[in-house]
Amino acid sequence: MPIRIAQVLNRMDTGGIEAVVLNYYRHIDRGRVQFDFYFAQGSSLPQRQELEQLGAGLYPIPPYSRPFAYHKALYAAFRQRGYKIVHAHLSTMSIFPLFAAWRAGVPVRICHNHSTAHWGEGKKTLFKYILRPFNKLFATDWFACGERAGRWMYGSRAFDAGRVTVLPNAIDAAKFAYDPAARKRLRGELGIPQDAFVVGHVGRFTYAKNHTFLLRIFKELLNTNPNAYLLLVGEGELQEQVKQQAKSLGIQGKVIFTGLRQDVNKLYSAMDVFCLPSRYEGMPVVAWEAQANGLACVLADTMSHEAAKNKTTVFLKLQLASIYWTNALSNAERRTTADDISDIHEEGGRLQAFYKKKQLAEPF
Repeated sequence: MPIRIAQVLNRMDTGGIEAVVLNYYRHIDRGRVQFDFYFAQGSSLPQRQELEQLGAGLYPIPPYSRPFAYHKALYAAFRQRGYKIVHAHLSTMSIFPLFAAWRAGVPVRICHNHSTAHWGEGKKTLFKYILRPFNKLFATDWFACGERAGRWMYGSRAFDAGRVTVLPNAIDAAKFAYDPAARKRLRGELGIPQDAFVVGHVGRFTYAKNHTFLLRIFKELLNTNPNAYLLLVGEGELQEQVKQQAKSLGIQGKVIFTGLRQDVNKLYSAMDVFCLPSRYEGMPVVAWEAQANGLACVLADTMSHEAAKNKTTVFLKLQLASIYWTNALSNAERRTTADDISDIHEEGGRLQAFYKKKQLAEPF
């Protein structure tokens, strides 16, 4: 009988963290390891059908913004279902499920950090810094998606001492391979001319992703390349605000909002360059997906340089004048092949081996 691991996320929508965890779930031996997902009530859960087919348990709970109800629900679930391993993916907010797991007597409690922070979010960031040390207190094992995220959460001393396990946001590179037929078809569906120059972005409309900056530099790009289009894939709380900004800048006809898509792996083929000017990140899985498609990437230097797998990847400071960004976008050269990307088949096996080593009650 497989061991069941409690995977605790914030929401189950279409964000990067959900994609990472689901990708690992697809590539483990589910006859030996199964995942139960705990996530905020009201999530859109577009993965429901696949997760149910794979054998996952799905448990919506109150959001952590209601801390007492949140703790009560998790504590009861951890006790009732007798988990031996709880794996939390909430950055510094992981303290809440980790504390519940500690109280419930769960012997293995993994804090998995996927991001950093930015002071532009004010009180939210202050709260992150206040909570950060307590995650180490209640976690037995420390994970991070990359070096930057690991050092930010756990400190350089712990990282250099080898106490942090880096589990990369690995992907199935073949799934994101360049597809010229999809490029032609999707451009037609989206109303993008076949000869247009398309700047692409995949991510939730949140403060961290910095869409306002992306729209400003795209407007500058149009001055030198009026045949350019901006393709924005995703949704989020700031989507309407970004649409209004595009309208106020007079570029709404050049900006395509796709909303939620189930064919994101194919949409990369419709792009010519990928841009991610995030205010903060850990190791963005979308950067590797784009590079697996052969796209040159123009990224903010706020993220780990582990994001660069292709030699065409460029890191720029957000403080630079927009001309540096527009030049980098204009000079990007699309490829149809990719360099080596961390393979999910290998990394999935490594995660499964970790669980096996940590399993304290019964053998696999």
